[in-house]
Amino acid sequence: MPKIDEKDKQILNLLQEDSSQTTKQIAVKINLSQTAVYERIKRLEKQHVISRYVTLLDLENIEKDFTAFCMVKLIDHTKKSLVNFEKNILNLNEITECFHISGDYDYLLKINVKNIKAYRKFMVDKLTSIPFISSTQSAFNINTVKYSTSITL
Repeated sequence: MPKIDEKDKQILNLLQEDSSQTTKQIAVKINLSQTAVYERIKRLEKQHVISRYVTLLDLENIEKDFTAFCMVKLIDHTKKSLVNFEKNILNLNEITECFHISGDYDYLLKINVKNIKAYRKFMVDKLTSIPFISSTQSAFNINTVKYSTSITL
């Protein structure tokens, strides 16, 4: 397990807020040299504390702001069913997140599409064509109260 000190935490918090910040900008904010910040970031990347950098899009501006949460129950829990389902899910671009969960359902999917009509088309044409699905239940986002990708350190 990588050792993360307070300066590392400060760097990680700043990068989670805005990963486009330069090492110079971060160095000024946390009172370290630019070289020290650069070396710490490289070490955190190498240790897989930082797994990747992404850009968050405004869903409304790209017409993908209809968010649905779909719970999926499989016919059985054999390795074949799980592997097949997960392999198929990876090819569906409408699904932005997929979690294997405990409880009455097996998976929780987060789906972003243009509207309810697009969601129905996705369900009928794509999701329900995946083998081993027993049932699904959908819930739709009414209002996003909190949206964050940051992990508090």
